[in-house]
Amino acid sequence: MFDVAKIRDDFPILARQVNGRPLVYLDNGASAQKPQVVIDAVTRAYADEYANVHRGLHTLSNIATEKYESVRGIIARFLNAPSEDQVILTSGTTEGINLVAYGWAMANMQAGDEIILSVMEHHANIVPWHFLRERMGVQIKWVDINADGSLDPQAVLDAITPKTRLIAVTQISNVLGTVVDVKSICAGARARGVPVLVDGSQGAVHMPVDLSDLGCDFYPITGHKLYGPSGSGAIWIAPERLAEMRPFMGGGDMIREVHKDSVIYNDAPMKFEAGTPGIVQTIGLGVALDYLMDIGMDKIAAHEADLCAYAKSRLQTLPWLHVQGDAPDRAAIFSFTMDGAAHAHDISTILDKKGVAVRAGTHCAGPLMDHLGVSASCRASFAMYNTRAEVDTLIDALEFAQDLFG
Repeated sequence: MFDVAKIRDDFPILARQVNGRPLVYLDNGASAQKPQVVIDAVTRAYADEYANVHRGLHTLSNIATEKYESVRGIIARFLNAPSEDQVILTSGTTEGINLVAYGWAMANMQAGDEIILSVMEHHANIVPWHFLRERMGVQIKWVDINADGSLDPQAVLDAITPKTRLIAVTQISNVLGTVVDVKSICAGARARGVPVLVDGSQGAVHMPVDLSDLGCDFYPITGHKLYGPSGSGAIWIAPERLAEMRPFMGGGDMIREVHKDSVIYNDAPMKFEAGTPGIVQTIGLGVALDYLMDIGMDKIAAHEADLCAYAKSRLQTLPWLHVQGDAPDRAAIFSFTMDGAAHAHDISTILDKKGVAVRAGTHCAGPLMDHLGVSASCRASFAMYNTRAEVDTLIDALEFAQDLFG
């Protein structure tokens, strides 16, 4: 049974007030709050167990190394990945995608080769490919979304040409909430010999993920959206792609030997993890993922589906509110504008006065904003600890804002 009240008790920040009102935290698409077990794990790691990992032989280093390295297995279980040896620990999805750009794409692409993106990608899944466009002459091909904000997998596959070397697509839009049928894209692309990167920043948060079934080549996740610490994350990479990669950061841990005239690299995944890592952040991520698996991602998805349907029905009662995107398969993420001259920043500020935290701006999705014809929007993004009552509070706050703007 999914007990949202019990889950809320696990998150101490949800008991606080903002501007004299109970906090209604609806900025989860940017970063989620942390349960007490994660806070305790981070505190314990710094207070009682901290040391650098891997090369120390003393007690604290052994404890830190064991806890840090155990997180690979936790991530593999969370994503149902075939092997933890294909899990590279990172600071988040941004680093993971840059690792693919520098470590795989630069080694396997040349001028004129193509990368296919959807128009609703996050900047983290756009800018690294622009680096390749600027520096190597790689071409970016854009696939538009449908009028309802959905992405047709066939449109992505139809964009493939003999020059296509990679498809990079989000699993869930951080702006529209659109759930993309990435499995169909992966299957079609694999039949054509084209690797696929699936941005799992939002997908891994809102639904069960089975990498053994999905069929992608690269799958990055971000820890702070998964109720873990900031500066934590990972990317799963298929073994055949790992074999094609070269390291792009050099330093400790990613080498076996260094001499004046030679270097011998470590095996993957260590080969791609240079320098002292985010030790405590990664330990906290492992605790967060265990927490999620204890609850059950299927139960979380069902709760959020109920929230999504309820929020959609309530938002539709506001004729002056314009929700962007209405894909039939969507997560509980809603971006919107209001009639009149009300700017998203002003709306967000007014909602904050009512204790409601939402995001305002372009949501790191400039091409999508251009496609939608808006300069900015507000975004209410829900998490497993949100409730129908908080949807009602959001609606009341929006009605208050509309009254102020007339």
